[in-house]
Amino acid sequence: MKAIAAPFSLLWKVWFYIVVFCVILAISSFILYYSKSEKQYPQFFKFARIWAKGVLLLIGTPLKVKKPVPNLPEQLIIVANHTSMLDIPCTLLLVPRTFLFIGKKELAQLPIFGFFYKRTNILVDRSSVRSRSRAFEIAAQKLDEGLSLCIYPEGGVPDPSVRLGNFKDGAFRLALEKNIPILPITFGDNKKHFPYSWFQGGPGRLNVTVHPVIETAGKTIKELREEARNVISNELDYYEIKE
Repeated sequence: MKAIAAPFSLLWKVWFYIVVFCVILAISSFILYYSKSEKQYPQFFKFARIWAKGVLLLIGTPLKVKKPVPNLPEQLIIVANHTSMLDIPCTLLLVPRTFLFIGKKELAQLPIFGFFYKRTNILVDRSSVRSRSRAFEIAAQKLDEGLSLCIYPEGGVPDPSVRLGNFKDGAFRLALEKNIPILPITFGDNKKHFPYSWFQGGPGRLNVTVHPVIETAGKTIKELREEARNVISNELDYYEIKE
């Protein structure tokens, strides 16, 4: 069975990358114009969400949100378990706010996608202490300007054998310093549908939960970090039992 499924998974993943680039090309004139300045970011993100919706639709991975998205404050820091390349378009569709990703510098190397990603988000070289420090300085500035952020606190996609990695402090330190609530999101099976192996995965419904925000008042970095991680971990338990 695996021998039969592997070629299909490979073709499907090639199709994913074709779709990512083609949808960007289709709306490139709009996103090029609206990514010129931060004042136009709200308009840019409308087209980014069109891109995200187009990608998920054309590769056959519709979103299934467990319950209605809660009422959200105007500014927040989004944290989610990091599972696959599907996390970015999913997050764009789930959160109706203008936000920036803090993402690995390697994404800038992807053709076309990388150009717009580095133009509108914060890139970090995780192997460099200086780069990490600078990225969070920029992130703090963006929060002061009223933007929101998305940070995957595992610091990258963990090894496939790791269900949920340890969370790093950065997102929670920023939340406390700026008094901005945390919005946890659980991707229930993105990893199953789009693992990093070229010969695994395939289309299907993406189950996701957008949790109520976690307020920062009266909490330490450790308490805030562990609360967010526990919320996501407990929801992963639910999805595993459901399977």
